[in-house]
Amino acid sequence: MDCVTSHIPLHRRRSRRFVTGALTGLLLTLSIPAAAPSPADSRSLPRRGSAYMGIGVLTHDGVDATPLESDSVHRVTQTEGVDVASYQGNVAWSTLWGSGVRWAYTKGTEGTYYKNSSFTQQYNGSYDIGMIRGAYHFATPDTTGGAAQADYFVDHGGGWSNDGKTLPGALDIEWNPYGDDCYGKSKSAMVTWIRDFLDRYKSRTGRNAVIYTATSWWTQCTGDYAGFGATNPLWVARYASAAGTLPSGWSSYTMWQYTSSGPTVGDHDRFNGSVDKLKGLATG
Repeated sequence: MDCVTSHIPLHRRRSRRFVTGALTGLLLTLSIPAAAPSPADSRSLPRRGSAYMGIGVLTHDGVDATPLESDSVHRVTQTEGVDVASYQGNVAWSTLWGSGVRWAYTKGTEGTYYKNSSFTQQYNGSYDIGMIRGAYHFATPDTTGGAAQADYFVDHGGGWSNDGKTLPGALDIEWNPYGDDCYGKSKSAMVTWIRDFLDRYKSRTGRNAVIYTATSWWTQCTGDYAGFGATNPLWVARYASAAGTLPSGWSSYTMWQYTSSGPTVGDHDRFNGSVDKLKGLATG
């Protein structure tokens, strides 16, 4: 014991040691970063409106690292495209055009509560550079009905015009990033919701909407329903060297989202055909 503290009563010395220890513990606690929220913690969920095409693909289906065919091979029969959302901001469309991208889809809406703040630059920018463009709607079947969401989509940029450069709108129906994978719906209820959306979109625009989905989600949440294959083009999501098994009802895909880590914007896609065939889809 040193001479400075020897005269302090024992109970005071203990009290000071306790306070010093508590302060040291507090400082250590403040210096250690908080652990990341677990997946079950609601704080780890994205905010409503921030979802984008393919948000659940890596988590649920992963990625196959097998190399894709060379560009010289696939461009004979397929046409490169991209899909974008608000998080990509102002897109370098001239760069994408120079790399061979000839079509693009932009997120327009989500549910009946969100409009993409970058929609004008993205949707018109791709058109102005010469691309064939379209808009997509991120479905949230747990918030409002399919018909209501189709109306919201059409009313906020998701319509179609017969100008030869506008693709029919796309319904992005995939894993729920905000909760239950299937939005709390039974398989039959999910099919009904999708049908309501597609029917309303067709009645509003005269076109059959494209369906974007992943085969595993479609099987899980619709029971691999086959009833839309005869009318609605399929846009399948699979990050691999091939599109793989398709949902029932479709013998081939119209579009394939094959990566989320492509140049410039991340999400890259392939249209299953030449530019002339792509123009055919745009004109109906």
